[in-house]
Amino acid sequence: MDEIRDYPELRAAACPFSPPPGYEELRERSAVTRVRMWDGSTPFLVTGYHEARAALGDSRFSADGTHKAMPRFVKFEVPAEVFNLGRMDDPEHARIRRMLTANFTIRRTEAMRPMIQGIVDGLLDRLIAQGPPADLVADFAFPLPSQVIGVMLGVSDADFAEFQQASQGVMDFTASAEEMGAALGVMVDYVSRMCAAKRADPGDDLLSRLIVDQEPTGGLTQQQVVATALVLLLAGHETTANMIALSTVLLLSHPDQLARLRADAGLMGNAVDELLRYITIVQEGTGRVAVEDVEVGGVLIPAGEGVIINLPSANRDPHFADAHELDLSRPNAREHVAFGFGVHQCLGQTLARVELQIALETLLRRLPTLRLEVPLDDLAFLYESMNFGVARVPVAW
Repeated sequence: MDEIRDYPELRAAACPFSPPPGYEELRERSAVTRVRMWDGSTPFLVTGYHEARAALGDSRFSADGTHKAMPRFVKFEVPAEVFNLGRMDDPEHARIRRMLTANFTIRRTEAMRPMIQGIVDGLLDRLIAQGPPADLVADFAFPLPSQVIGVMLGVSDADFAEFQQASQGVMDFTASAEEMGAALGVMVDYVSRMCAAKRADPGDDLLSRLIVDQEPTGGLTQQQVVATALVLLLAGHETTANMIALSTVLLLSHPDQLARLRADAGLMGNAVDELLRYITIVQEGTGRVAVEDVEVGGVLIPAGEGVIINLPSANRDPHFADAHELDLSRPNAREHVAFGFGVHQCLGQTLARVELQIALETLLRRLPTLRLEVPLDDLAFLYESMNFGVARVPVAW
């Protein structure tokens, strides 16, 4: 029988930006290990870089959330249709994804730079006008991506706080099953009302196009439109917001790297990928189920077994020289798997990169004396959340 190891604990305050040391210990023994999770299940855990890419790129691993063996990271059963795009396999996954890809091409995203720059400048104008101290999360990191995705979907961010609070409740591992379920209900209700408003009065936006083009033809049901909008809202605001806040904190705590970035504006693109690699906010990994016997890293994973691909661990693999060091000029930083890999790789990764580049460049340029107002150890990092983040970042300048 396979040796079953304990599933590693979450990140710890002693070293907030690094994966738990348990992942590295497992990876050094074997890049593929069977582990015991909170619910007693024993999936395989993939911790190595090359093994992670192999598993994520192999169609013999299913992303279908209805599989009974799919690893569970939350304490309640998420309906399969809620997060459908990431919880389904081809050809249905590819069919729905094709409806969205035109909105996230490099050309379309690059054309959004002036709009994103305008939002960033507006937020910083208000931040500077109100004066220090400020909370970088509430005053900058969260409003930026929510306003950007709001423009894309044609949704005002005036009542977005309701959705934002609920999304944090769903991602919180300390919440009870009842609390998570209630938060999910709030999110679904919010998006359902948003879609109903677009159905009654369509505009020139991504959500209206889905409703007008796909619902009458049966390309998407009303429920699928709601689910797709929910995915876009979640992926389009929380993850990018967390990356903006965490990247700023990380740079401020690495003054040598920050000085390099300030001195070389051309470094920003590579720097963003290194920050994505180093932080890797999807801290609980990605679930799959083997639909055939598959060998990964010399370990046979039988058909029907659950698998967790841990992205933070893969991004700290020796594939990246001195992987635990932050190096903004790292030559292979772009090879990270923070956005996943294979057919389910993040649809909005180009938009996320552009938002991060503009946000960090403008923030550092307009606030050259930006500093943390509290010690790093006093920040409220979101260790017990599906996506790593930080609740508040008090700053001054």
